[in-house]
Amino acid sequence: MSTDHPILDGLDAEQRAVATSLAGPLCVLAGAGTGKTRAITHRIAYGVQTGAYQPNQVLAVTFTARAAAEMRTRLRDLGAPGVQARTFHAAALRQLQYFWPQSIGGQMPAIIDYKAQMVAEAARRLRMSTDRASIRDLAAEIEWAKVSMNTPENYVEAAAGRADVAGFDRTTVARIFQAYEDVKTDRHMIDFEDVLLLTVGILDTDERIAAQIRSQYRHFVVDEYQDVSPLQQRLLDLWLGDRRELCVVGDASQTIYSFTGATPAHLLEFTKSYPEAPVVKLVRDYRSTPQVVELANLLLNGRRIEAGVPDRNVVWPEPLELVAQRGDGPQPSFHELADDEAEGAYVAQRIRKLIEEGTQPAEIAILYRTNGQSETYEQALAAAGIGYQLRGGERFFQRREVRDGILQLRAASRMDAEGSVAQQVKDILSSLGYSETAPAASGAVRERWESLSALVALAEELERTRSGPEQSFTLMEFVAELDERAAAQHAPTVQGVTLASLHSAKGLEWDAVFLVGLSDGLMPISFADDQAGYDEERRLLYVGITRARVHLSLTWSLSRTPGGRASRRASRFLDRIRPRGEAEAIPGARPVKRRRQTGPPTCRVCGSLLSTPGQRKVGRCNDCPAGYDEAVFERLREWRRVTALDAAVPAFVIFTDATLIAIAEQNPPDTAALSRIPGVGRTKLERYGAEVLEILAGQDA
Repeated sequence: MSTDHPILDGLDAEQRAVATSLAGPLCVLAGAGTGKTRAITHRIAYGVQTGAYQPNQVLAVTFTARAAAEMRTRLRDLGAPGVQARTFHAAALRQLQYFWPQSIGGQMPAIIDYKAQMVAEAARRLRMSTDRASIRDLAAEIEWAKVSMNTPENYVEAAAGRADVAGFDRTTVARIFQAYEDVKTDRHMIDFEDVLLLTVGILDTDERIAAQIRSQYRHFVVDEYQDVSPLQQRLLDLWLGDRRELCVVGDASQTIYSFTGATPAHLLEFTKSYPEAPVVKLVRDYRSTPQVVELANLLLNGRRIEAGVPDRNVVWPEPLELVAQRGDGPQPSFHELADDEAEGAYVAQRIRKLIEEGTQPAEIAILYRTNGQSETYEQALAAAGIGYQLRGGERFFQRREVRDGILQLRAASRMDAEGSVAQQVKDILSSLGYSETAPAASGAVRERWESLSALVALAEELERTRSGPEQSFTLMEFVAELDERAAAQHAPTVQGVTLASLHSAKGLEWDAVFLVGLSDGLMPISFADDQAGYDEERRLLYVGITRARVHLSLTWSLSRTPGGRASRRASRFLDRIRPRGEAEAIPGARPVKRRRQTGPPTCRVCGSLLSTPGQRKVGRCNDCPAGYDEAVFERLREWRRVTALDAAVPAFVIFTDATLIAIAEQNPPDTAALSRIPGVGRTKLERYGAEVLEILAGQDA
């Protein structure tokens, strides 16, 4: 098969390797910003255009409706419109609806959108007292149990080692889990996990239906494979049967949904299941500047496990080392503010400056760990007169002006109007408040205009990409595109600064990103209390950093309220990635200096948590190799012995063995560095510091 096909033009060597590997299993390890969607959509389109694939026999699955819609749009533009691109749930639901009459019979149950109401009813049946927070936590735990393929009967055993949920022990949670299932049965309803479970059950027990699906879909592509749950993997296995036509794409360093049952194990062990599968690594980062890429690499390398040293707590796979392909940009900035209000004002001030310098508001994002942090930045942006949109708030296609606009566009599409589609859209939406220039007013008027402006911008974009010498883009096609996007909640870009949680920012990117609230307790979050939890938080911060194309700002505050006690400290993850020196001179800013790590310390060799005072003092596990010169250590011990004899005190009073080891390993060059070693206080520094530094310098004390 020729590899000179026009559809391969513009792909780099690794992307081309992905696009031309059409048969058999394939594993693609794709770092952030490396063009993975481009690679796999070109692979599918190349297979379709060369006849290797039939469009209706390809199923591409991913994890969000937006990502699936984006994939369908790209495939359509590449000449492969018949390919199915869906989420796992959407694909399973379509199959379940089709096969329900012949497999189960009767009317298919309704699907509940949210578990909270059912979980609350289950708790009431058991006469248990709950509040909104506990209901939320119980719903999340039930979801975890179901996607991990556990039932109320085996939950207690399966959840061994997991923290108690909402103050309930595992036996009580199992009872609530069973009551929840009973409530659904009584009301003839199912949840989203049931969609997968029921589809798995049908395919597992009815070979005739399984064979029908396998004859329909011959080739599978799974994006974001690091986020696959055991239940989704089981469904994928049943879709495949004994075939091996599977391409998976993922990055273990972007696993951020472990709390929902996602696991990178399937990605990391793919070649065990498919030994013949080639592995292609995409590491050329086309999204971010070298400065942003370097910071992202530093963050992951800060937890890297040295070769040959096992981690006794959790597997940390070797991260992909990204290589920036863009030109230089500004260095990421680090700023410490006095309180949350000062941090919000500073971020708004920086955003105002970026907008004045030409950055579009839609290309700026403020990302935080929890949704509860958004209010500070909403108020700061509003005070600065800067428009914004909350990701995770009211859905775009549910806004009244958007619904009204689509109704008017649909009515107009039935007429034989001529001319530019974009101009027709502008004319039609002008009656609803659209104008070429943004209104001076803020609030609801500005939000309405931004929604309508987003529809106009989408019309202009689609007309530009789908019109050509031999084809024209019509208003009816634009309305059909809007209907499809509304069904998938694939909203167009709104001209406002985006406020979003780090989790909801996955898969998105902006020219400028502000990572805010980066203090211990928020990043990592306070309930991350073991190595696996800290690793997940590190990956979450990595996702945040890699959302930025050019400008990246990392900020934190010392107090929640003005005048409050400065009890916060910068995130421990920043220790190894932020520069030494002072912060930029800004109102409310504090000096940015390196500090000792706070929170549970980790081994500097293997990254494991350190459990004893001696281990914490030397900074490594007992089993990890020492990193010091034995001759230097022996000179220090001999000096200590003589000094102790002269002072007529036990040797450990001078320095303990652990402190001597730490001194030998860290080899401090001056008194300032020596003073930072645990066990070296001011008195000992004044009394013994000069002699210790002479020994380290190779001199006889």
